[in-house]
Amino acid sequence: MLTSRGRTFTVAIEKGEDGYFIASVVELPGCHTQAKTLKELDRRVKEAIEVNLEARGNNARIPEVLAVKKVHV
Repeated sequence: MLTSRGRTFTVAIEKGEDGYFIASVVELPGCHTQAKTLKELDRRVKEAIEVNLEARGNNARIPEVLAVKKVHV
């Protein structure tokens, strides 16, 4: 989880076929970024969150994630 402006966000991280790490912010649909290293990914995901929040404006409702769960099918 990452914190921005006093909020905590849930970030799902996966490794792409090309070796890059890909981050998706669960509470902010469409908020994604990628990087070659996890350290770089941390910096980029914080930037992506800030840009996304700016674009949404001050009164935007951001849902609270209650749980993250893996489901086997």
